[in-house]
Amino acid sequence: TALWPDARDLDVLGLGYATPFLDGLRSTARRAVAAMPAEQGVERWPAGGRTASVLVEESRLPFMEAVFDRALLVHLVEDAEALRPLLREVWRVTAPNARVVVVAPNRAGLWARSEASPFGHGRAFTRTQLTTVLSEAMFEPVAWSRALYAPPVGWGWLLKGVAAWEKVGETIAPGFGGVILVEAVKRVVAETPKGKRRLVFAPAGAARREPVRRAPSARRL
Repeated sequence: TALWPDARDLDVLGLGYATPFLDGLRSTARRAVAAMPAEQGVERWPAGGRTASVLVEESRLPFMEAVFDRALLVHLVEDAEALRPLLREVWRVTAPNARVVVVAPNRAGLWARSEASPFGHGRAFTRTQLTTVLSEAMFEPVAWSRALYAPPVGWGWLLKGVAAWEKVGETIAPGFGGVILVEAVKRVVAETPKGKRRLVFAPAGAARREPVRRAPSARRL
């Protein structure tokens, strides 16, 4: 909500298990679609009305080029069989200057080390590793944060103090949050070895799309 308080007139894609976040954007978004990988399985979403969820192959998303203005990747990158081809597919289906948020297990956090946690399976990441894979897929990270400072144990009594855990953890141990969150912007040009910029993708009609405001590089989530 801090990053995208309003999705008015925007097309939003959720990949992985992003439906809890899509619920908050669906009322204002022009279109909201939940795409779930075949290895993960798909559930009907939303609960009422026309279904807007679909089972997909990670390396072949069933969407046209430059369709989505926003994309949420949640419970996805840690289990992706081929992460780089997947991110290139996300790049293909997002519009120029689209914004993408990736939620990934933090290699330094406790949640990635607990088998009882959904983030304890698959690969975990450091900020440097996420920067590398996103940059290779032509996304520029512009904002970072971490979350899940509470330990990965039974949630009963912890739920009442979860806000305090987050506040204290971010203050005294910011590097040990259970997940890393990064917002990235799609790039449509690449730097050549001599530093010259070259166009790498120009979908038909892209110039007619309204550009998305770019976030300052130092801004936090």
